[in-house]
Amino acid sequence: MALIIAGERSGVGKTTVTLTLLASLRRRDRLVQSFKVGPDYIDPMFHRHVTGRPCRNLDPVLTSEAYVQQCFARHSQLSEYALVEGVMGLFDGIGHGEWGMGHGQEKQKTDFASTAHIARLLDLPVVLVIDCSRLSGSVAAIAHGYRSFDPRIKIAGVVLNRVGSDRHLSLLKDSLEPLQLPILGVLRRQDNITIPDRHLGLVPTAELPELNALIDRLADLGDTCFNWQHLLPLLKSKPLSHPPHPPHPPSSPVRIAIARDRAFNFYYQDNLDLLQQLGAELVFWSPLEDAGIPKDVQGMYFGGGFPEVFAQQLAENTRVRDAVKTAIFKGMPTIAECGGLMYLCEQIIDFEGKPWPMAGVLPTSAVMGGRLTLGYRRAVALQDNLLVKANTTVYGHEFHRSHLTLNPTQPLFETSRYDCEENMGCEGWGLPANVHASYVHLHWGESREIPQQFLQECLKVASLETCI
Repeated sequence: MALIIAGERSGVGKTTVTLTLLASLRRRDRLVQSFKVGPDYIDPMFHRHVTGRPCRNLDPVLTSEAYVQQCFARHSQLSEYALVEGVMGLFDGIGHGEWGMGHGQEKQKTDFASTAHIARLLDLPVVLVIDCSRLSGSVAAIAHGYRSFDPRIKIAGVVLNRVGSDRHLSLLKDSLEPLQLPILGVLRRQDNITIPDRHLGLVPTAELPELNALIDRLADLGDTCFNWQHLLPLLKSKPLSHPPHPPHPPSSPVRIAIARDRAFNFYYQDNLDLLQQLGAELVFWSPLEDAGIPKDVQGMYFGGGFPEVFAQQLAENTRVRDAVKTAIFKGMPTIAECGGLMYLCEQIIDFEGKPWPMAGVLPTSAVMGGRLTLGYRRAVALQDNLLVKANTTVYGHEFHRSHLTLNPTQPLFETSRYDCEENMGCEGWGLPANVHASYVHLHWGESREIPQQFLQECLKVASLETCI
């Protein structure tokens, strides 16, 4: 058993409610595993900061329905409690048409990859978070509609968020009473609990010096605002009697430099786990702070993040920029996703139009703008490249406000929207051939062949003794 925290729409406070629950559980010294529905990177950072355990993404588009079930079962059973944060509104998913047939599903499941879809897949009850700031008696209509819309979804109760006063709460309770739907939590309007955001969502945890104080305030709130007597049995997970042993990696692992700092921090933990399971030793480093690339590595991985926010500091670290460029042109296999791609460009042009020099591997510049590129992608490889063979189809996600001044002449992928036949054009840089630079974020999931192929190329570097 576990719970899913869902919202009646985006912006109702799912993340605040989830973090409040997690913070209060951790204050009680409870071991809790969290999950996040969808492709998001930033919410899981907050989960991890609170729980001390990596949050796992549950996304049947990027992986598969079977992988979602396996991932949840594997990780939830290693903790006392399990909690899933949903995405958008409970039933907000995507169309699942002809272009989305890769996982063997029916056509046009409009709530595919929604919180409701995950609830059905995992057979978990849902707690519905309702923003009560602009309603009173209508709360019952909302709760009744969500409970009756899909009888396969089990609504365990509601959390009333942004309640203004005792009188307001009384009106809400009176309205909900005929439904006999448990009120599992009441959060009053909070002026001292705010998580700042910017152009791609919440500001990541590494940039928030007052985060621990915020988490303490959330724990204080959680201690008093929830019906713990009702919630704790629902959150309880069933531990494994014999936890699985991790696989034994080879005695001579490949060393991979993972860029992880305030500029680069968008990684799916499952991807990093796969690299380790296949024998890689992960060496974390900072292109912002370090004086050079880690020694004796045979590959590099630059995840997404916010290089545009730290463009000046990245530009000023000329030793690292030069070292990255030299290593790549000497043949170092390198994955660069979204923010990582931007770092490999000649320059980043920030929101004010100011150019900042970057690694200079790719003969193009990344220009920040107001237009948001967002959505799932079906990507077909146009050529053999560092990660996949020609004609291989992968499913990924784009989320950025930059564009390139020059597109590649030999792109990696032809991309389409996941939920329809709309062609999104060609993208991705594979020249030099040891580089995979793309705006498309990939969750490798069950696709072990992707990290396997990457590590095979890294082994060639090791055998040629070209590591730095």
